[in-house]
Amino acid sequence: MRYSTMQTILFHSTIFGPIHSRRLGTSLGVNLSPADGKVCSFDCLYCEAGFNAQGPGKAGMPPRAEVKRLLNDKLSQMKEAGEPLDVITFSGNGEPTMHPDFEGVIADTIELRDKWFPGVKISVLSNSTRLDREGVERALRRVDNNILKLDSALTPTLRLIDRPVAGSFTAEKAIEDISRFSGQCTVQTMLVTGSYDGHTVDNTTEDEIEALLEAYKRIRPRDVMLYSIDRKTPAEELRKVPREVLEQVAERVRALGIPATTV
Repeated sequence: MRYSTMQTILFHSTIFGPIHSRRLGTSLGVNLSPADGKVCSFDCLYCEAGFNAQGPGKAGMPPRAEVKRLLNDKLSQMKEAGEPLDVITFSGNGEPTMHPDFEGVIADTIELRDKWFPGVKISVLSNSTRLDREGVERALRRVDNNILKLDSALTPTLRLIDRPVAGSFTAEKAIEDISRFSGQCTVQTMLVTGSYDGHTVDNTTEDEIEALLEAYKRIRPRDVMLYSIDRKTPAEELRKVPREVLEQVAERVRALGIPATTV
């Protein structure tokens, strides 16, 4: 087993960027996790922010009012400077829907977006673990890009790659919850191969892809986004899946009548 003990959180502020996202364009990030730690309901082998073992830090999650103030300041500055913006994206050092005022933060963001950049989209990258919370579901139905993770439709593989903090979490639960959004969501799947802690890691096998295709058929999302690792990962023996493999899977998704992109 090889893993990076030095890899830690990516973002040391609540508002970051704008950066160029290979998936979303020019993106202004919103990090609802602590600026000095990681809080997530998954502990993914490939997480660019490192493993949860680094701890939650001491700063705590930013209060709703602070998020609104910081976002308002940044958007007003960008507007005054004539800077371009495609999307406001909730991602950061952990799972954004774990914020206790997530629904209120989304309401504030919609208000500020409409004030400063009415043509800009709002995106949330979520790991799909908290979709059964009514406030989370209501908030996600209000955003433009509700991007929900499903890395495997087979529970043993999901638990190996995503390592849910709640040991009872299953792929079946994820699929059931995501299915409620149907055409109001994008399903995002990270394809990866390699090994970790003596276990083979590979969600590109035929059994895995067949299970994913069945899940996509059940969910009927607006589209499917397929990607692989692009930067250093805390589990160092993971390997990037070639673009041609991503495209082969995407073609099979499109054959179901579901749009699919590779990034």
